[in-house]
Amino acid sequence: MIWLLTALSAVLLSLPWLVPHLGALSLVAFVPLLCADAMAEQCKLRASWIYPAVTFVAWNAATTFWVCNATVGGGLFAIFANTAQMLLVWLLFRLAKKRMQGVLPYIFLAAMWIAWERRYFSVDISWPWLTLGGAFAQSTRTVQWYEWTGILGGSLWIWLSNLGIFGLLVAVSDGYWQRWNKLARACASVGIILVIAGPVVTSKLIWSAYEERSEGTVEVVIGQPNFDPYQKFESMTQAEQTAVLLDGFGQALASRPAGPVLLLAPETFTGDVFLNHPESSKTLQSIRNFLAEHPGAEMLLGASTYDIYTTHASPHILARPYGDGWILSHNSALMVTSAEPVEVYHKSRLVVGTELTPYPKIFVPLDNWLSKKMGVSGLMGRCVGQESASLMHFGPERIPLGCAICYESVYGEYCTEYVKAGAKLMTIITNDAWWGDTPGYRQHLNFARLRAIELRRDIARCGNTGISCLIDQRGEILEETGWWTPATLSGEVNLNSAQTAFVRHGDIVGRVCTLLFLLLAAILLVRLFVPGKR
Repeated sequence: MIWLLTALSAVLLSLPWLVPHLGALSLVAFVPLLCADAMAEQCKLRASWIYPAVTFVAWNAATTFWVCNATVGGGLFAIFANTAQMLLVWLLFRLAKKRMQGVLPYIFLAAMWIAWERRYFSVDISWPWLTLGGAFAQSTRTVQWYEWTGILGGSLWIWLSNLGIFGLLVAVSDGYWQRWNKLARACASVGIILVIAGPVVTSKLIWSAYEERSEGTVEVVIGQPNFDPYQKFESMTQAEQTAVLLDGFGQALASRPAGPVLLLAPETFTGDVFLNHPESSKTLQSIRNFLAEHPGAEMLLGASTYDIYTTHASPHILARPYGDGWILSHNSALMVTSAEPVEVYHKSRLVVGTELTPYPKIFVPLDNWLSKKMGVSGLMGRCVGQESASLMHFGPERIPLGCAICYESVYGEYCTEYVKAGAKLMTIITNDAWWGDTPGYRQHLNFARLRAIELRRDIARCGNTGISCLIDQRGEILEETGWWTPATLSGEVNLNSAQTAFVRHGDIVGRVCTLLFLLLAAILLVRLFVPGKR
């Protein structure tokens, strides 16, 4: 029976990430595991930690196995490292049950889990893909209130629902329900209904009342060139790839009247941009020539860029020897016009292991000592002095817009920095082809829908192989391309300068839960180590 409950929790936790419109399952997904944990405790089973461990491994593996398509080692590390952290949270909860009475251990569990999720958004080794509130990424009509709370508001809702239902089950099984009077039963029932249905009703009301805010519009043409990243430079040169992209844009612009239009190209489209001399890039030269033939057109594209240093000493711990100097690489976004200087933004939320060396002061010297066997010494560096989320500017009026590069779009509170800096429109450039035709690229797409709600910004999203799309301020996909097919997508997006409560105040839910966790952790420590405090 315990194994059945364990498996049921794993299935209920996984389905919202895999099947559209099943976010509501997360509201009951922990109940079987909580029941299994209580049964294991009553039966005094040894090694009962194995039950939550299996649940979390299955959940992580079922939803993020696709990482192995890009890197087997990285995929396995993501699955088991994330599982280990979830299990640690659960084991601390079980420790709390031995030292705390009543509902306190369960409050401790919910607060600790959300505090861990919040912390996961800021540390170097960061993989917040399975943040609980993300379960509603394909059920956005039920979480329109994310504009107030952000994604961790969804995590709180999930825990309140699961713990409320579990509490009622315990009350019935232990006989408390029968001893309660009618008023107590009614209050408990109404309370659970409000916890589950209240946010849904609120969201529906917001949905029906919300009107797309518009302070003008921007014409956008998204180019999806559809290059296989594993064969990117084997089948075509960079010049040939640039020609394919520009030809697609040219065909799209041929049927449009002349005027300001934003051309959006994918992440790391080119790799020949040296920031000391950007005009030497053959790709940028071709783009500038193309833009000169289409007045009003400007292009936002992704590029692997490089800083060259001629100093004797290394300027950065991640710089690599290059000739008589050093080279430092970046994953960047470039705004290119026909004549103006190129605007550059460097990706700040980097993927651990493939882009980012975590804690470089520790791991780079270790890698050097191991003769660079770890392969972390030459990974990308963040730009010294760059604001965490700097803006691009478009059109004659230099409209400010934000550009989240790939993985950055998973970080809700980070994306608020674009809006605080003045972004009236959000763009996302990405290359999800590394994962193949798996749930990974669809999950990444749907996280963008949550960002649209949190920020109340239209989003133009460009993926190398898809899915490229236009998303409105309610998180609805207006138009989209197919997967793994060359395409261009044209449309109009709204500008908006208003700031949501989540933008203005940040992650209040995460901060409150972190404070609550710290207070309860202090109580637990006192009861563990102070004599007589049990």
